Amino acid sequence: MTAMPGEASTSSGLALLRAKQALQEARLPTDVELTRASSVTNEVWLTPDYAIRVNRRPDHRLRREATIGPHLPAEVNYPEVIAYGKGTGFDWLVVRRRPGNVLSRCWPTMAPVQRRLAVRQIAYMLRALHKSTSPVGLDDLGAPQLLKGGQGQDPTTPLLVGLDRARSLENVDTAIIDALFDIVRSTSRYLEPFDAQTLIHGDLTFENVLWDGNQVTALIDFEWSRAAPADLDLDVMLRFCAFPDLHVAEDYVDQTDPEDYADVPWWLREDYPQLFNFPHAADRLRLYAIAFDVRDLLAFPPQVPPTKLPPEHAVNRLTRLVTRRSYVDHFTDPNLRL
Repeated sequence: MTAMPGEASTSSGLALLRAKQALQEARLPTDVELTRASSVTNEVWLTPDYAIRVNRRPDHRLRREATIGPHLPAEVNYPEVIAYGKGTGFDWLVVRRRPGNVLSRCWPTMAPVQRRLAVRQIAYMLRALHKSTSPVGLDDLGAPQLLKGGQGQDPTTPLLVGLDRARSLENVDTAIIDALFDIVRSTSRYLEPFDAQTLIHGDLTFENVLWDGNQVTALIDFEWSRAAPADLDLDVMLRFCAFPDLHVAEDYVDQTDPEDYADVPWWLREDYPQLFNFPHAADRLRLYAIAFDVRDLLAFPPQVPPTKLPPEHAVNRLTRLVTRRSYVDHFTDPNLRL
């Protein structure tokens, strides 16, 4: 919907008030210059010393991050948490700024040697993260994938329920849903046990990595961090490399090209081979991808036939998963013995 004159400025003004409220409640100066930063999900404001993130969803996701932050291994360079709080209809988190800009914004103009270094440093941070365990008592916000662990529970149960719901959607081929049911039922055992206590990032895209021109300075945005098998982070990264334009801020989507990320999975495999060496790795990745895409499909049902939708719509991504033409198949070349 196109904004009416004054709507955008009013919205920006309210966002600024929320950021000022966060600074005030954090007992930080409010008479500082605040710069709005582009973000995929939150309102983000920067001062010379601090970053203020505001979540306007009613799930208090930032409370989880405020809890997780102090438990993260030093190697990930997560910013110091200064304060957390809630307002009317939002919650906020103030952290000390780390140097650098988001890596996905820098990536298009980076030299190959810089890109290779960045992936090596991300792998180092990720290995350290996956050696840590999740704090107990975190709010249960669900997950981007329709999977849930638990003693004696089939982790794909929520996915099967989701597939059953998807069967009734218009513009969705029931033959595709049947094929997805078959894949899930025949391979679900490869995810068990699913109740690993490994701490994962949960949203590992280059939008959540900071780069200062010479090195990776931090992993940020741990809202979806939780206890889960480590290779869930691999699936998120592979999806990002295949569809980077779906995971970056709107103001630089046009500069984002999947071809620029073609080498990233192979570099990551060289630097962190253990992440690729889970038994039945390809089947696990396919299940993760299905679980993500079905959730996305239910959130954004197709309003027109798939042929009239963009290739990256969830219904088309699921079709490629069934027909073995997806990013999972591209990145699990048997010649690489994944």
